[in-house]
Amino acid sequence: MKNIMIIGLGLIGSSIALGIKRDHPEVKIYGVDQEKTLDYALKNDIIDEKSALGAVNQMDVVFLATPLDSALELIQSLSELVFDHPILITDTSSTKVEILAQAKALLTQPLVTFVGGHPMAGSHKSGVHAADVNLFENAYYVLSQENETLKTLLSGLHAKFIIVDAKEHDQVTAQVSHFPHIIASSLIQQSNHYAKNHPLVNSLAAGGFRDMTRIAETNSSMWTPILLSNPKAIIQRIESFKAQLDGVSKMISQKDEKGINNFFDSGKKMRQRMEILEGRGAIPNFYDLYLSVPDEKGIVLRVLALLQDISITNIKIYEENREDIHGQLQISFKNEADLQRAKALISIATDFKIGE
Repeated sequence: MKNIMIIGLGLIGSSIALGIKRDHPEVKIYGVDQEKTLDYALKNDIIDEKSALGAVNQMDVVFLATPLDSALELIQSLSELVFDHPILITDTSSTKVEILAQAKALLTQPLVTFVGGHPMAGSHKSGVHAADVNLFENAYYVLSQENETLKTLLSGLHAKFIIVDAKEHDQVTAQVSHFPHIIASSLIQQSNHYAKNHPLVNSLAAGGFRDMTRIAETNSSMWTPILLSNPKAIIQRIESFKAQLDGVSKMISQKDEKGINNFFDSGKKMRQRMEILEGRGAIPNFYDLYLSVPDEKGIVLRVLALLQDISITNIKIYEENREDIHGQLQISFKNEADLQRAKALISIATDFKIGE
């Protein structure tokens, strides 16, 4: 597997390219995208050469790292080419039933192998400029079938590969991926409408609201085809959620104190049992440190200097006090060990109040 083509050099495609290069520098990676994107990718060693769709039959592996609707169109185009050597084609789409059916129907040449793929990682950033070699570290990478060639090629992603049936994949991701995006966008739009008569909404929305709605900053060109490709499962999730909200509404109207307590307690216990908190789930854990720091010039740089040898994933400064945020400075780490090491260093060097 020497010649690899990645069609679509957004966050996912470009990060896959970097991961391949990390473990397999001998592989040559060709990119297909808009000229401006290709120029950046080439200049920053994300790809080795620009290419075009017509060169697919010269490749050993092809990644369709595009939105789902584009990937479906690409399969149609690839089916019209003639291959004289074995070629492996895979995708990165968020649903699997539709694209696997398309591939089975159209990619019928015996030399072509199609493996459905879904790297379950992402970022609030997008595009080739957000390329990150560590994006998939410890994240689940779903494959539709076992394929050692593909897993070996992607070893530099440091992901966890699992084989999942296409129908089961789409049902599960409807709950944990697709449906949450609907909720986030709905909550933002509801709040925006409510703020017309209650403008304080825009000022008092606290950290919990921020965390729940972060994914509302989504790309409609990506999520619209995802929802339309998995309608049954997503509609079922919506109906189930509506019924659950109706149940909560009933408990409140009946002043059912015991029922409301049980609702929150059970939710807390269920989340604590989920793999999310143990670092094994599809959603990575967050190791956050909150510091109460004085409003002084250079205070953030002072803290960062203490942590210069520790990998930091995110820093956020809160300019206003919030009831659910215990500090003015939030620092996020990749793992528990880095968090504890940072706490120790800050505790020794400062008298800042530390929270988690």
